[in-house]
Parts: sequence; structure tokens; C-alpha cells
Amino acid sequence: MVDATNNEHVRYEPDDKPPMPIAIGAGLQAAALIVTPIVLTVVVVARIADQPDSFLTWGVFAALIISGITTILQVVRAGRVGSGYVLIMGTSAAFIAICVAALQNAGPATMASLIIVSSLVQFLLAARLSLLRRIFTPTVAGTVIMLIAATVITILFDSFSDVPEGTDSIAAPVTVIVTMIAVAVLLLRGPAWIRLWSPMIGIGIGCIVALPWGLYDYQSVIDADWIGLPFSSWPGIDVTPGTEFWALLPAFIIVTIVGAIETIGDGVAIQRVSRRNPSATDYRVVQGALNTDGVGNLLSGLLATLPNTTYSTSISLAEVTGVAARRVGIAIGVVFIIIAFFPKIAAVIIAIPTPVAAAYILVLIALLFIQGMKIVVNDGIDHRKAFIVGVAFWIGIGFQNQWIFPDQLGDGFLGILLGNGMTSGAIVAILAMLFIEITSPRRKRLKLTLDNEALPRLTDFLRSAASSSGWDESGQNRIALVGEETLSTLNDETEETDDQPKNLTVAAHKIGNQIELEFIASHDGENLEDQLAYLGESPDITDDREVSFRILRHYSSSIRHQKYHGVDVLTVNVERPA
Repeated sequence: MVDATNNEHVRYEPDDKPPMPIAIGAGLQAAALIVTPIVLTVVVVARIADQPDSFLTWGVFAALIISGITTILQVVRAGRVGSGYVLIMGTSAAFIAICVAALQNAGPATMASLIIVSSLVQFLLAARLSLLRRIFTPTVAGTVIMLIAATVITILFDSFSDVPEGTDSIAAPVTVIVTMIAVAVLLLRGPAWIRLWSPMIGIGIGCIVALPWGLYDYQSVIDADWIGLPFSSWPGIDVTPGTEFWALLPAFIIVTIVGAIETIGDGVAIQRVSRRNPSATDYRVVQGALNTDGVGNLLSGLLATLPNTTYSTSISLAEVTGVAARRVGIAIGVVFIIIAFFPKIAAVIIAIPTPVAAAYILVLIALLFIQGMKIVVNDGIDHRKAFIVGVAFWIGIGFQNQWIFPDQLGDGFLGILLGNGMTSGAIVAILAMLFIEITSPRRKRLKLTLDNEALPRLTDFLRSAASSSGWDESGQNRIALVGEETLSTLNDETEETDDQPKNLTVAAHKIGNQIELEFIASHDGENLEDQLAYLGESPDITDDREVSFRILRHYSSSIRHQKYHGVDVLTVNVERPA
């Protein structure tokens, strides 16, 4: 149920129009904060995979252009593409490991093809988000996020010592340690406004420390053009995929799904921090964010650069500044695009020594690992979930480090497919979740038309479900009453939005001493969680709908209303009477 507490720190909501100086200033601040990770992620991947400077220059240029376009697209919301909120887009660190594998095994053109094909999955997820909620659960998502961090971390450790030959042996360790200490101190002890800037400050300190050893290539900054268009460096797209393509494709699809899960979380959170009066989550906003992710990844594949995703920093910026107006998002996107056409600005970031960049990325990956743990823990841990998380994680680690059947897998299709720990661990987690879902007691289901004549059938169905669960007459009456009021409310929603009757599917499932009721209907309207959250405490009853809301709030232990494009999923938990 929605928390009705006001966000008094919100100065400008998405629909507000702050003065242009404020919008541009906030946009410049956010762009300066985000541009570094956008560029550095490309730099780290290109250097680890030993790609030429031409690919690095092109990859940075394309990444900035795409990040700018998709950030603007998130804000303006064209049809079902875009969230309508300030969700900043940038290159995804989750793709570091598999993009390195693709570049090393098959080259940039095949990587581009893999990104194009896997991007289509995000459009499918956005369209069918309501149907996939039982498979891509928080348990699966959290496990895969932890595995992404675990697979990237070994690559980063190798990058700590990536310095030119002949460099003093203490140069890399000192640079890495100083960078990490600077970031850690600012993150742990710095005030809120400093914490947002701690990565940039830490990188700056690391670069200063690296200067005496000649690790910062300032000559490349001097030689870079002020204005340039590196179109001749585009590596193209492989339209004749080989064995490497098919072996790597599952990994790209899985990471794309994980990126989508992160975007879902960001799409939910940005709604919470952008309004003075928070409302229930609108999953149509989340679907729009996912579609923009798909557009961004499709463009990334076409331009042969790293895939992008929403940045969780968007939520932190909105919370700290209190500015969530769309004008700010447009300003951020425009700044990204402008920077792309000024190679000298990008060269300042590209010249950052690899050990410094790796130390910075390590902090992000460590936080990503903790985020995965939080997702798992917040979903609740029982023996089934503990088994899935533990076994999937360590099987993934085993395959990643070639501890499991290395001789049998070889360097062929299976070796490439399972050799990535994230892929092998995700396969185990998804198969285990599918097994639990298939072998669980089947949910009792009822399909009917959403109209006034549905009540008798619904009442009989709910009483039967309660009776078969061992509930007495009192429990059967309670669940029948909840069903009646839910149906009444859904009927009112339908009558207000469409004269044509809609289909309704009702599922009942026993969970401990509760019965979970799931109402799946296809219509639009207000979110019932909002109605329940803001229902006044006054005993005066003004209309029939308020009566239904009061009854629902009184007799149900929890209500969750998820609104998708064309589909509403209303989940009501009813506890067995004592």
C-alpha cells in the first residue's frame, strides 16, 4: 500500500517549469556527474579487449550521442516509449564482462550484432511485463546481479597492473590505493552533496598521483581536436553470425534481462522521489522506461558501442536537489550530445590511467553486488530461495574460474556459453525457479466477464477455494466479502473508462494462513492503492465506492495494484480469521 507521506524536499515536479537558469544549471551539474562513467565504461572495455584507438574514439562518441538521445526520450515520452521522468541513460557496467568476451572472441562487428538481437528482448519484456513477473523474480534478479559483479571483478583486478612497460613497479599499486581511499573517505564521511561528486574527486586525485610516473597521457589531450566527427571509425555489423555469436547470445540476452530488471527498479524509485505527494507505482511508466532501454540498446548495436541503461544516480540527484522537472532531463541529454562533438573534452576522460579507471569501476561493482544482495534479502529468504541463490551463485563462480569440467567443455559452443559465470549461474537460477513454479500446487482459476452478473460465480469460486484450504464459515464469508468489494470497485473502474465489458481472470492460491487472490483485468483507471492510501479517517461515508475501499482495507492484509498498458493486476491477500 502507498505511503502517503509528503516529499517536502521536492521543489519542482516533472510537470513544473522551473526558470531556465535553474533547469540549465541542474542539467549541467548532472551531466558533469554522469559523463565520466559513460565514457570510462567504454574505455575500460576497449583497453581490456586490446581494441585499437579508432574503436575507442568511435565507441565514446556513439555512447555519448545515444545517452543524450535516450535521456531526452525518457523525459518527453513519445507514445509508449519514455517514462516521463528524469531517468538519465548511460553505458551499462553490467555488460563489461560479456562485451570483453565478444570483442576478444569475435570482434566489434559481432558484438554489434549481439547487442541488436538482444535489444529486442527489452521490447518483449515491456510488452509482456505482467506475464513474466513469476519467473524473473527478485531472487533470480538479485542472484544474477551478484554474479555480474563477481565476473567483472576478476577483470578489474587484472587491470590494476595495466601500465606501460618500464613504469616503476610501485606506480600502479599507489595509484589504485590512493584512488580507492579518496573515494571511500568521501563516500563514508562526506556530506550528502559531496557524496555525489566523490567518484569524480577520487578520479581527479588518482590522476594527479599518477602524473609523476607519466601514467596520465596528457599529450593525447593536447593533440585531440576541439571539434570532430569520427564516422570513419564505425566497425560495422556482422550479418553472417558464426559459432561465437550463437554461443554468446544467451549471455547477452540474460544481461539484457538483468539490465531491464534494474530499469524496473529505477522506474519505480523515480516515481517515489519526483512527487510531493507520492502515489502508487504506475507500471506504465516502467514499461515506457523499458522501451527506451530497448531503443538505446538497439541504437548501441547499430552504432557498435556498449549497451546503455538507466542510471540509479537519477534517483539520488532528484532526492538531493529536489528538482525533478522534465526541462532538466532535456538539458542533460543536450549536454551529452554537445560533448560528443568535442573530442578534446572526451580525451580528458579517455586519458585517465587504466588503474585509476579500474579502481573507480571497482567501487561501482562492489555497490552493485550489495544491491543484488539487498534485492534477495528484501524479497524474504526461505529454504527454497536460499538454495537457489547459494547453488546458482557458486556454480556460476565455478564455471567462471574454470573449476567445473574445464576439459570437457573445451573452447567450443558450450565452453563459451557456460564459461561466463553470469550465464551459467543465471541458467541454474531460472531453471530452479521454473521447477518451483511448475511443481507448486496449481492455482485455482476462474475466467469471467467483468460485469454485474459475475458476482455469483465469483462468490462460489472464492468460497470453494477457502473451503478446500480448510477455512470455516467465518473465513469463507470474509474472502467472499473481499471478492465482492474488489469486483464492485473493478466494475466501477470499467464503467468510467469503457462501455464494453472486459475479461477478468481470478486466481486463488494458499500461502500459509493466507489466501492470495489475483484479479487480472484489462482496463484503465485510477490506482486502487492510491484510493486506499488517501482514504480519509472520517466516519462519514460519501458514496458506494468509499464503502468498498473501507471494506477492502479492513478485511485484507495487503493490496497491491499493478497497472500496465492494457492490463491491471490486483493482488489481495486475505488472512484466515483467528
